[in-house]
Amino acid sequence: MKEYNAEIGIIGGTGIYNTELLTNEKSIKIFTPYGKTSDLVTIGEYNGRFVAFIPRHGKGHTIPPHKVNSKANIWALNSLGVSRIIAPSAVGSLQDKYKPGDIVLPDQFIDFTKRREYTFYDEGQVCHVSCANPFCNELREIFLKIGKQLKY
Repeated sequence: MKEYNAEIGIIGGTGIYNTELLTNEKSIKIFTPYGKTSDLVTIGEYNGRFVAFIPRHGKGHTIPPHKVNSKANIWALNSLGVSRIIAPSAVGSLQDKYKPGDIVLPDQFIDFTKRREYTFYDEGQVCHVSCANPFCNELREIFLKIGKQLKY
């Protein structure tokens, strides 16, 4: 996808379908070997950086979580040159100390998902991808710093 490039990708949940933060927006359809992305990919500028946005559940919020084609979404962002993905989500907690509306920046997770595609390496090349550090520490530190400045 040489015609369009983006440095940062956002896979947005329900709360951020409105991409008014971006200027010079263009929505494009990207064909992937894994099928359709959740919706068109919107590319635009934010503070001089090119950003690609995909609404995780589609713009009309029509795709349930277990049917989101994550492989297609990730492949599409990679084809645009995206090297960092920000993917905010609305989720629940098993701990009472976290209340609705709290912002949490995890550094680790336990994956209990079932019946989903887990890898890009189903055929051909055998590859073991570590999940020891699943989140970008640099982006996480930036978000923590901004959160403290905003008193979250």
